[in-house]
Formats: sequence, structure tokens, C-alpha cells
Amino acid sequence: MARASLPFLVVVAMAVFIVTYNTVTMLMSYQKSSAIPALQGMDEVDDGRNFFNPLVKMPDNVKRGPKRLFHVAVTANDSPYNRWQTRIMYYWYKKFKDDPLSEMGGFTRILHSGKPDNIMDEIPTVVVDPLPEGEDRGYVVLNRPWAFVQWLRKANIEEDYIMMAEPDHVFIKPLPNLASELMPAAFPFFYIEPKKNEDVLRKFYPEEKGPITNIDPIGNSPVIIQKAYLEKIAPTWANVSINMKDDPEADTTFGWVLEMYGYATASALHDVQHILVKDFMLQPPWDTELGDKYIIHYTYGCDYNMQGKLTYGTIGEWRFDKRSFTTGAPPKNLPMPPPGVPETVVTLVRMVNEATANIPNWKEGE
Repeated sequence: MARASLPFLVVVAMAVFIVTYNTVTMLMSYQKSSAIPALQGMDEVDDGRNFFNPLVKMPDNVKRGPKRLFHVAVTANDSPYNRWQTRIMYYWYKKFKDDPLSEMGGFTRILHSGKPDNIMDEIPTVVVDPLPEGEDRGYVVLNRPWAFVQWLRKANIEEDYIMMAEPDHVFIKPLPNLASELMPAAFPFFYIEPKKNEDVLRKFYPEEKGPITNIDPIGNSPVIIQKAYLEKIAPTWANVSINMKDDPEADTTFGWVLEMYGYATASALHDVQHILVKDFMLQPPWDTELGDKYIIHYTYGCDYNMQGKLTYGTIGEWRFDKRSFTTGAPPKNLPMPPPGVPETVVTLVRMVNEATANIPNWKEGE
């Protein structure tokens, strides 16, 4: 067999070196990027905030690490209105909790009525006290941060992460932990506008703390957050919200979303910013496609004529509005929307109907 020439061996050696160098460099780059989990899967937007990019997905053939479970916590009072919504929410939580793609852990309804109600055996519940009489200033939502403060002090929460949710949330698919190891995850609301309201917010977030853009355009729900962060933020959230309510300018400016500004401001005061996850949830009727969303938030009424056209602001020939059932639960088997209504609304009604058909002892009006 002929011997390889010296030039040929040199070429081979150089090729091996190049391949080895590129491989090592690629691995080092990957390890470096993986060491900053808060930056993974996010896009930088114009105002400097980080948005989760739903187009960046983990390949199916990549072995996943241990699950990072989060505890689902929803605050509620003992009204029939809150009760039937929470029962539907809990039904869908149970449906998806054990899915391989889910990282949902335990569930707690934080009942801030100060006394047990009649579904304690159906839904895991911790009873906490409402604010003292008159302290909510006629704004019952102030009970939410106070409820979390009490729950965090008295509960034994096994998970390292907490998801703050609301009764009118419906899980539509398994929910993974969208937070990183360094940053919580939240849904960005278009109507939370720190820049626009900087003059008011500076009363509660002084200039020495940094730019007003440190306040994220979020509320407290949906949020997945490290338990240690929430334990620090919750008391500040409660105090800031009360202070905002006592300030006539802030009260007038923020209105019914004041407590959302309270949470966002309290987080910034603790130097905590959130990954803004646009796919966290959708809100019909304005969101018309399911896409890759995880939660339906049915805060708005859905009114349509029989041709499937939205008649928002006017009661439709067909409608679904949770406020139609403020005094008790809706009946089973609600009528489905007419043809042409967006899939988000159709899915919502279908899921409500499935839940009411399967939840034990569901009774209209209770």
C-alpha cells in the first residue's frame, strides 16, 4: 500500500483541527447561552422589554430536564359569581395537570371571606381574612394582595414557583412553567401604560429607582413567579395598592385596574421584571384565533347576531357574558354560537358546557 504524502497528511490534520475547533466553539457558545435562562426564547422590543418568542421552541427530540412545578393559586370570595367560575377553572386544571407537557403542581383557592363555604371539599381551599371593614375603600380587589400576603405566611407551599390566576381563567392546553430561573413570566396588557402615566406613577416609584420602563405593563394575573420573589413583593403590592387608592389622582387615573398597577409597581420597587409572554392567554371576543395560547380569559361579554357578526356594546341575538350569571351558576348545555363566530368563543362555550356537565351537583342559579 502506498504511503500518504506529507502534504496530504498536513491537509488532513488541518481539517480535523478545524472541525474540532468549530465543535468546541459551538458547545461553549451553547453552554454560555444556557447559563442565562432569562434570555432564552425572548425577543428584545423597542422599549427594551423582553418578550417571549413563541416561535422559538425546544426540539421534540431534546431530552428535557426535571419539571419545574408551579402551584396554581386563585383568589376568590364566597359569592355565587366567584364560586361557579372557580369550579369551572378547577375542572380544567385537573384535566391538564398530569399531562406530560404540564408543569402545574398543586392548586389552592385562597378564599378571602374569612369563613368556609360549601365547596371546601371540592376544591383545595385556604381561608384567609378580608380587609377590615371599610379598609377596601369600596374597591374589593384590594383584598387580593392582602389575601396573598396571608396565604404565603400560613401555607406550606411545596413548589418553588407560584402561578397567580383568576376564577374566569380556563386552561385550554397543558401549561408549562413559562418563567425562567431569573425572571417571572406575565401577560402584557395593552391598557397598562407606565410611560403614559409616568407623572402619577412617580409618586410611588421615585426617579432614583430608575426609568419608568422598569414598571412592566402587567397585572398580577396571569403570572408565574418564583415563590421567594412573591414573598417579598406581596406586602409591598398590598401597601402600594392602598396608597394608590388613597391618592385621588391615581384613583381617578387607574380606576378598576389600580391594583394591577399596584402589582407592577411593587415588582419594580423590588427590581423584579417579567418576561412578557403574549401567548400566555387570549381574551375573546377580541382575540379570534386560539393560536398557541394557554388560557382563555372570559372577562369581556361576547355578543353576536345570528349571522355571526360581533355586536359589541349591544346585546346580541346570541351572547355569552359571565355577568349574566352574577347571582348564580349558568345552566348546563348553553346554546352554542351561530356559524361564523370565532373559534375562541366557540371553544369557550364548549369548555364551559363540558365542565358543567361533569362537575358533580352543578345546579343552575347556585
